[in-house]
Amino acid sequence: MTVQRADVVIVGGGLMGSATAFFLRQRGQSVILLERDQVGQYASGVNFGNVRRQGRFLGQLELANRSWALWKRLPELIDDDLEFIASGHMRVCYREDEIAELQAYAAAPEAAQLDLQIYRGADLHERFPFLGKDVKGGSYAPHDGHANPRLAAPAFARAARRLGARIEERTEVAEVHKSGDGFGVTTTDGRQFSAAQLLITAGAWGEKLSAQFGEPVPLETNGPQMAVTEPVPYALPTVIGVYTKIPEEVIYFRQIPRGNIIIGGGYRSKPDMLNRRAYVEPRSILNQLEQMRRLVPGIDNLNIIRVWSGIEGYLSDALPVMGRSGNVDGLFYAFGFSGHGFQLGPGVGDVMAELISTGSTSTSIEPFSIRRFASSAEQRSKAS
Repeated sequence: MTVQRADVVIVGGGLMGSATAFFLRQRGQSVILLERDQVGQYASGVNFGNVRRQGRFLGQLELANRSWALWKRLPELIDDDLEFIASGHMRVCYREDEIAELQAYAAAPEAAQLDLQIYRGADLHERFPFLGKDVKGGSYAPHDGHANPRLAAPAFARAARRLGARIEERTEVAEVHKSGDGFGVTTTDGRQFSAAQLLITAGAWGEKLSAQFGEPVPLETNGPQMAVTEPVPYALPTVIGVYTKIPEEVIYFRQIPRGNIIIGGGYRSKPDMLNRRAYVEPRSILNQLEQMRRLVPGIDNLNIIRVWSGIEGYLSDALPVMGRSGNVDGLFYAFGFSGHGFQLGPGVGDVMAELISTGSTSTSIEPFSIRRFASSAEQRSKAS
């Protein structure tokens, strides 16, 4: 059987893989992207759609800023509209001591580009009169916003294909191995691919592939919980999310111009990884309704018309694995974005394409190296 060759093979067709394929083609690299199901089917296409920088790990803001610069010019870049709106993002809290934490974050040098504004008390409720009386303060990010996650990965894949990338959907990888100076990939239907460099962007399944190269990571899979209301007049353009350490209080929402209000947060479900199915957790939807009544009392009578979940990979430190392998030359990773990868997607694609093409990147990604898990993996190996 003929082996199909490229400079880079990408395993995983979510936003990270599709964006990297696009930027690699811009840099002149030949690319084959292999996706087991459909592009953007899992975490990338079913998340909340938050395009936010505030609230991230401070060491991640350089990457988020690079991505934000790309979000602003996506229609011209990929010739597609992802319904990105720089509507502003408000992070609110119910306790006075949490306001101090929001202030400290806003004052950090890494957050300077976010132009965060802190509101509290009467000023808060004058600026956002729809918020409930329990809300004590908040941090407003004027440049953040939201977009439609269902459109993102497919749009990048189409743009990559127009530039010459091969996008192979319904193509499940059976085996990946190092072969001489490159990598060999065999699919379940017997096809074979090879490349000098390999990028694993397989989301919640990324750890299964990294472990084959001796680099296991503590990845846990979860199903986010989302709901959407019937359409009502467009009146809430700002994305709102609650900053809290109490899990059941975590709630966020955004209204789209069509009028529907999209809600996320609360308890997560456990996906069926064997059958690749995610489940809605009824108690989470009920909790979302209860939390929305507290956060925005005026919308408590709206009807929920659809609920859904997805399959996301979470790492123990809530940071992704991103960068080159610690063991294998030519191997790269970008997975485990722990429920907050959507905004980062274009930036991750651009950075990974730069790293793969040139051997280095101008954006700091060292905190996300898979090497940070090497010692614990060795200890687990010795214990077994």
